Amino acid sequence: MAWRMPSETAPHERTWMAFPREGLTLGSTPAEVEEGYAAWTAVAHAIAAFEPVAMVVDPSEIGRAKRMLSADIEIEIAPLDEFWMRDVGPTFVVDDDRPGVLGAVDWTFNGWGDPAWAEWQKSAEIARFVANEVGAELVSSPLVNEGGGFHVDGEGTVLVTETVQLDPRRNPYADKARVEAELARTIGATHTVWLPRGLTRDYEEFGTRGHVDIVATIPSPGHLLLHAQQNPEHPDHEVTRELRALLSQTTDAAGRAWEIHDLPAPRAIRDEEGFVDWSYVNHLVVNDGVIACGFGDETADAAARDILAAAYPGRKVVTVDARPIFARGGGIHCITQQQPALEEVAR
Repeated sequence: MAWRMPSETAPHERTWMAFPREGLTLGSTPAEVEEGYAAWTAVAHAIAAFEPVAMVVDPSEIGRAKRMLSADIEIEIAPLDEFWMRDVGPTFVVDDDRPGVLGAVDWTFNGWGDPAWAEWQKSAEIARFVANEVGAELVSSPLVNEGGGFHVDGEGTVLVTETVQLDPRRNPYADKARVEAELARTIGATHTVWLPRGLTRDYEEFGTRGHVDIVATIPSPGHLLLHAQQNPEHPDHEVTRELRALLSQTTDAAGRAWEIHDLPAPRAIRDEEGFVDWSYVNHLVVNDGVIACGFGDETADAAARDILAAAYPGRKVVTVDARPIFARGGGIHCITQQQPALEEVAR
């Protein structure tokens, strides 16, 4: 077997999400709780305009999910605690030697390094649940990893971050060679590009310590979309400059130097918690569309839509307010997981 993760731009069968449930992540006040439910629901409905959506719902939330979600969204019931589907769900892969076979990588999940606040034991089983629901072959991995911690081009290249895959709270015995070997086995990565770190806020208490999916993504082979913090008052101004310089010295699996496209951050640099990590990089590509993060900055949101439209020709870019999602630790890409359409990705 030679598993390969297709590019996120390959046609999808559906997108998977997980419906929020009450707890620390969702919020502590009634207003915060309702805001969280509304944000996840808005993303689901935006995606459903382009492709099917399957929503995993905890038994305690079935009534609310049925009230809030349109009839077009398929509900699957399973116990949940965390509901960041990109991280707790499977990474879908294909086998080019066996057309029509879908694989599902079940990474080991420990709540982003098992911090004291995280409740993750139930959601650690979600990858297996989803794999069973779609009839995918399970690809079990001992690597503690999350879907937001890497990006691929579908042609052998993978972007990762040293502070995620080499995190001693995730993989205390790992080194780059071991991580690269496991990424080759599970998702078909033949060339790994290591970023030294992620954005500043991601290293605070509720962060992931460097997920790449708010930093950089590969819209097409040989091209990078890179978060650009243009305000020198924000610590990520220097971080993103350094990452750009590093990436300009790397190549993809085919040996091409990257054509790097800056994706400027919105103008706001702080919220009530401190410096924000608001990033337009954290978008979801869907069939014929892109679901983009919005941050209430009409000028910056529009500029991001233009850049994304140019990066993904022929796709309609739709903006959904992502501030409530970022306030809880992630963005639109973080709460979604695409399932490839097998008949389209088979070579």
